[in-house]
Amino acid sequence: MKLIRNASPMLLLAIVAWLAAVAVQPGELGSIDTKRRLQTTHSFWTSEPAVAPGDYPKFGLVGRNNEIYPWYGIGQVLAMLPSDVVGSTLASKIARPADYDEFREVFITYTISPLLCVGTVLLAFRFLMLLDFSVNQAVAGALALLFGTTFLHYAQNMMENNLMMLLTLGGFCWQYEWLRTGRQRALLFGSLALSANLLVRLTTGLNIIATALFITLCIIARNRTEAFAMLKRYAAIVIPCFLLFVAADRAYHFYRFGECCNTYIDIYAQQTKLLDPSLPANFPYTTPFWTGFWGPLVTLEKSMFLYDPLLILLAIVTLIAWKRFGAEMRAYLVSTALMLLAYIAFHARFDFWSGGAAWGDRYLSIPVQLLAFMAVPLLLRNGAEMGLVLRKTGAAIVAAAVGVQLLSVTVWHPLEIEQMQSMGKPVFIIGLRLLNTVAIVLGKMDAWHLTNMYTKEYGTFHAKTLYFYPFIISQRHHMPTWFSAAVVATWIALVAVLLWVLYQIRKQARLGWKMPAASRLTLRVNSKLSTFEHSQEQA
Repeated sequence: MKLIRNASPMLLLAIVAWLAAVAVQPGELGSIDTKRRLQTTHSFWTSEPAVAPGDYPKFGLVGRNNEIYPWYGIGQVLAMLPSDVVGSTLASKIARPADYDEFREVFITYTISPLLCVGTVLLAFRFLMLLDFSVNQAVAGALALLFGTTFLHYAQNMMENNLMMLLTLGGFCWQYEWLRTGRQRALLFGSLALSANLLVRLTTGLNIIATALFITLCIIARNRTEAFAMLKRYAAIVIPCFLLFVAADRAYHFYRFGECCNTYIDIYAQQTKLLDPSLPANFPYTTPFWTGFWGPLVTLEKSMFLYDPLLILLAIVTLIAWKRFGAEMRAYLVSTALMLLAYIAFHARFDFWSGGAAWGDRYLSIPVQLLAFMAVPLLLRNGAEMGLVLRKTGAAIVAAAVGVQLLSVTVWHPLEIEQMQSMGKPVFIIGLRLLNTVAIVLGKMDAWHLTNMYTKEYGTFHAKTLYFYPFIISQRHHMPTWFSAAVVATWIALVAVLLWVLYQIRKQARLGWKMPAASRLTLRVNSKLSTFEHSQEQA
């Protein structure tokens, strides 16, 4: 306990992120997409096929030698590989054959998701420190990312989102560190992280462009006369990393489909229309542009402002305090806002523009989270000049954002989508999630008519159980009452420890941090001036 009380902010943040990620795990991958990627992962080192028998034609594309291949990128597949090897090996030794797949999924979720969570939260803290926020402001921003954005939901449901967030935030952080310190290694790490995103999803090329725009605007704001030379040094590292991962992605694409100059969407459209000639010629780009553009902005089902209320707070703080923002903060906000608009426009015409059964529009999660987590540190930095009413409004929005994200992990994530099939549209998903949570806790799902043929067909016990593994395992295996109570009590104790560590963070933030780790980071960054900064001072 004494170690926790005297710990550095980075250690405390790591503990909180790990505890939170462990606490919200359902013991399953949470998405059919991730299950299918795990099947591909398993095929890399076993004799199993890349696409499970029976999935085609619903999933998979005919590729080289008339074999069925998955259409996803290889990024998350590779990320799960070490954990799958270890988990499968352990399962073969200690699990019953009937529990083999469940054991693998439990092992993978409890190892990969907490690691992604810890890494991303620490990068958020480091990036905020580099941007000259105080330790308290940086800690608050990192916690805002974890508990106040959809990042928490994707810590529970292992889609690709948090992997992409880790790589993207790493790119912003390390490339900006190069700008501050001149360390070429930081630029290399940042460029590799951003480019590795291309293996996850090709649209993350937009992330690379946004980061490059951010760095370019920062360079120009500091010293226009040296900007060209700095940009040449920047491009000399970034472009080779980008080309390396483009080549890797194209090689994997060629291995599957014998082509390298198109995407799986093109092949998917062609083969799907052959199977169903009634589809329109422009499939899958069937949504009117403005329907798909305004959808993630204003609809009850998918509005980003409902799922990430911190965006509203960011807009308020930005409108009031823009003139007091430094050039680099302005560059960051402009770059990430343009990234968000580009993502919205790119997906607007897709038949599946909303991302399907996800908490909000999952295709926009990265730029939304990159913007949203800045709201809290900016409020803390500029709140004294905003007036009491606006500060209280900001605090209320933060509380609402945390409440929304806590709701996002209480219930089986596609439950509302299944309910909507008999309810019609539009439906306020967050309100329905609150109702479902209360109904599950009180055992009133059937009495309140919140189940239907779809929830019973696909959800089994999921539609009547809190979506945390201690509750799920009790229902799935019909455990004895004493065992179920013990497992749930352990989970409650874990949550209690998490709350206690958060209290220690609040206490140290008020009293002042005793450990100098964060201060050393700031001093190291400020003392190692980049070549550009040194030349600026000389001028």
